[in-house]
Amino acid sequence: MHNITPFHVAIPVHNLAECRTFYREVLGCEEGRSSDHWVDFNLFGHQLVIHYKPKSESSLHTNPVDGKNVPVPHYGVVLPWEVFESFSNTLKQKAVDFIIEPYIRFKGDVGEQATMFFLDPAGNALEFKAFKDMSQLFAK
Repeated sequence: MHNITPFHVAIPVHNLAECRTFYREVLGCEEGRSSDHWVDFNLFGHQLVIHYKPKSESSLHTNPVDGKNVPVPHYGVVLPWEVFESFSNTLKQKAVDFIIEPYIRFKGDVGEQATMFFLDPAGNALEFKAFKDMSQLFAK
């Protein structure tokens, strides 16, 4: 297995200025390079790029997982347990509107994890999660 390497993800947003503020001010991402059509961010050591794209009329789709309706597609980061707790508390203080409030999923089972879901201002679904035991990340 390799050491952890930062990933890169590019997501479409129809409201570049609003999302730029959200990622910088609400999520606390450091802003990198930008143009009038895209902005780079440091999302917990990973490169997130928001790209302007005209608004789509597609609706949010969900799949059932652990009794919750999980939005599809979604993206996010697996965080250390303590970082997840601190980050979720910060988001609650900033009055983020959660799709799925922070909670423990699969409690007592293989893959037990803390997770939360919310939308950015463009309607992109984000999930942040943590495992008390990171060896459970890919456990079956």
